[in-house]
Order: sequence, then structure tokens, then C-alpha cells
Amino acid sequence: MSNQTNFDPILEALQQKYKSIDQDTQTHLEGLLYSKPITYWDYIQTDALLNLQIQRTTLPDEMVFIAYHQINELLFKMILWEISQVAEKENLDVIFFESKIMRISRYFDMLTTSFNIMREGMEVEQYMKFRNTLTPASGFQSAQYRLIEFASTELINLIDYRYRANIDRNTPYLHAFEHLYWQAAGKDYKTGKKSTLLLNFENRYKDEFLRFMEHYNTRNLWTRFKELPKEDQKDEDLVKAMRHYDHTVNITWVMAHYNAAKHYIESGSKKVEATGGSDWKKYMHPKYQRRIFFPELWTQEELENWGTNI
Repeated sequence: MSNQTNFDPILEALQQKYKSIDQDTQTHLEGLLYSKPITYWDYIQTDALLNLQIQRTTLPDEMVFIAYHQINELLFKMILWEISQVAEKENLDVIFFESKIMRISRYFDMLTTSFNIMREGMEVEQYMKFRNTLTPASGFQSAQYRLIEFASTELINLIDYRYRANIDRNTPYLHAFEHLYWQAAGKDYKTGKKSTLLLNFENRYKDEFLRFMEHYNTRNLWTRFKELPKEDQKDEDLVKAMRHYDHTVNITWVMAHYNAAKHYIESGSKKVEATGGSDWKKYMHPKYQRRIFFPELWTQEELENWGTNI
């Protein structure tokens, strides 16, 4: 009796796979004869990844700063990947929705606790030197973070509080864009003049942002939540997950970032500004931003005290 594995079911499945895309199965099987076995370093692209940390100075702690922010961007990519699955899901249900929200929240939980790596991982003296080579760049210019905001909530919840009364779903996206809450960090509203920080950011990403805003106008997490049956919107686990995500992103993570910035900016021997020149305290602190992704999931008291009880 032969103990040889029967490959017929696998071959049949392969034939069906390639037939469905109008491909010749034999050609693909022959290609396997010449393909190289995969390795960890090839699959992860380790060499390319480890060559992306390019310092602008000779100060060793700058490497911590660069690598840390690159890790953040990778996590942002993972967050956007999970959000997109909720956005595009047909027949969205509570179990799927909650599982994705919790994945996203765990990434932000990781981001929140990781700030101590940067806060305690660099000498203040070194940071105060190499930061001068970064002007006018700023973490403000993380495009992926802005995409996460657009994909999480309805656009009105990202508009500067001073202008919400005059903006609604019929407002052109370009006009709404000019009144997003973070515009205040780079614009003088008395003169309308934009800082170099903001101009550089918009020159690079504005068109992409406008397309993304329109695409997620009816696909963001908050809109998709409100599409669920009313009974599902009351699901305790889902509501808890949504609240956790909202609080983590817009209070806990923001304050971790705020405190890390404060540690370095206020630890030097002289008063300094953020590298982008923004009023970083008012821009970053949640009690000024008052950015809330899912406002109807919070009580009136919680909304009024947003970002103050920390």
C-alpha cells in the first residue's frame, strides 16, 4: 500500500483557481520549479526597512526620534486597513464591527503607552539641538493621522467649533477643508495667512485629502454605525468599544503626546515653540480641540467636560 500523498484534490482546486482568471494551470506549476524559497528577510523587506532611518545630525538620540515616528506611521497604516474593512463591508453586523473597533483601539492603546519610549528615551539636551534641524517640519504633518480622522467620523465633527453653525452636508468639501479644526494650528484667522508648515502640508496632500473626504463621507465609522438597526446600535459591547476608541484617540493618546512634547519643550533652558511654529498647547489639548468622533454616545455632562478631567 502506498503512503504517498494524493495531490489530486489540490491540483483540481488549482485548476479551478486559474481557470476562473483565464490562466493556464500548467504554466503556473512550471513557474514553481524556478521560484526561490521565501525567507523572513525577503518577505518583511528587513534590509529596506532598516535603511529608512536617515539622520540629519550626528546626535545619537535622533535615531530614537526617527524610528519611533516611523513605527507610529506603520501602526497608522494598520489602523486605516481595519477601518477600510468596516467602510466597505456589505451586510455589516455588530460582531464584525466590534471586532474591528477593538483591533483599532488596541493599536491606539499601544501608541498611547509607547510615548514613554520617546519621552524617557532621549536626552533633552540632544533633542533641543537636533529639533532645530527639523523646522518647519512637524508631526502635525502626518497625513495618515488625518486620514484616520476623516475615516472615523462625519466631517462636521472635525470642523473648528467656531464655524460649525455655517457648515453642513451641502457645504463644498474645499470650504469645509479650510475650516477643519487643525487649520487653526497653521493659519492666522485675522489675516488668513497660512504658515509654511501648513502650506507645505497642503501642497503635498490637499488633493488626496479632498478625495478621501468625499469617499468616506458616507463610509466613515460613525455613519456606518448609524446604519445599523436601532437595536444593534444599543449593543453594550459595541457601544463600549466605540466609546473606548473615541476616548483613547481624542483624549488619552492626545494627552500622552501633549505631555511628551511638554516634557521636552519646557525642559530646555529657554522658551521655544513647536518646530512647525504652532500654538502647540491649544492645538494639542483636547479641551481646546473638542474633537469627538461619536458625540451621541456620550452624555451631555461628558461632552461639556471633554478633556478637562485629566
